[in-house]
Parts: sequence; C-alpha cells; structure tokens
Amino acid sequence: MKREIQAVFERDPAARNTFEVILTYSGLHAIFFYRLSNFFLRLNVPALPRFISQAARFLTGIEIHPGARIGEGLFIDHGMGVVIGETSVIGDNVTFFQGVTLGGTGKEKGKRHPTLGNNVVVGAGAKILGDITVGDNVNIGANAVVIRDVPSNSTVVGVPGRIARHKGKKHPGITLDHTNLPDPIAEKIAQLQETIDEIEGHMKCWKKGK
Repeated sequence: MKREIQAVFERDPAARNTFEVILTYSGLHAIFFYRLSNFFLRLNVPALPRFISQAARFLTGIEIHPGARIGEGLFIDHGMGVVIGETSVIGDNVTFFQGVTLGGTGKEKGKRHPTLGNNVVVGAGAKILGDITVGDNVNIGANAVVIRDVPSNSTVVGVPGRIARHKGKKHPGITLDHTNLPDPIAEKIAQLQETIDEIEGHMKCWKKGK
C-alpha cells in the first residue's frame, strides 16, 4: 500500500499528512480491502473474498471484485459509486474519479471487463464497458461511455466515446485537468461555421464585382 499512499500525495492537493490519508481516504481503504480479498481468493478460500469486498462496498461506497487484477499506484478520488468488475485488468498509476464503472456488456463468460494500461485517468461518471483495451497515457472525459478499444496517448469524450485527440508520441506524466478536454462536435461546428463565413465572404465579393 506504500505506492497507493504516495499516489494520494502526488494527485490530491488536499492531502495533508500520512496519518490523515490513512484514516480518512475511502479510496485507499477500498484498495486495501481489495488487496486482502484478492489474497484470499488466490488461496482459494471460499466465500471470504466476496464477503470482504461486500463489506468494503458498505463501508466505502466502492465495489472492487476480488478477481480483478490491479497494478500499483491506483488512486480513487472521492470514489463513491466506483465499480470494478471481476475480469478487469488495471495497469500502474491509474486514477479514477467518482462514479467510474468498469463493467461488462451482457452475460458472457470469461474475459468480459476492460483492460486499462498505465497512466490512465478516468473522469467522474465515465463507463468503460466490455472486453476492450484502453492503452497507456489515455484521458477519458467525465461521463464518457467507452465501448471500443482506445489507442495509447489518446483523449476520449462523449457518448459513445469518441477519440478527440491522438498523439503518436508518448507524453509522460499524469494530467488531472478535465476542464480543457477537447470537444470534437464543437470543433466540427466551429470548422463548419468558418467555411460558411468564408463562402459568404466570397459571395459578397462576387456580388460587388457584378
């Protein structure tokens, strides 16, 4: 849990000291209970792993299935309503805001939940559904619904999720700024308006020339 505590200080400006973080951060508590339940699951202890995860949900408002695979440095900010399904795979240094769901899309068996790479930031209320892969260094905007694979170094917004920005080169670091995410629809409308203004300008010049 040392890496998770460090992640809190790296990504939450409200964190004051280690004692406060350990006692009051529900996201950290949920990860601790997940590690415990996953440990007992790997020992094939019956019932106890699910009991621990359900107790953690009651105490924290965060539900993490014991069967999920989670890397180091996960930070769950606020966290109420976060759900992580059984076959989810989460890389290192991932950040979730409240209301995030890693869910399935039906009653299929086997791998049915998402796989997230490293340094992924998922905004409040976002849903990532099905056996899809989200690459490294991806930002997913608040309330986005992602149902298709997302390449690394991308930004996804909207319902259904659309890739609004994709850069071929890697940009290290984690950005939590969700106020400046691009809006592809607004950008297209702006481009259309520019084209209309240009055509109207040409028409005016043509009429003057007659």
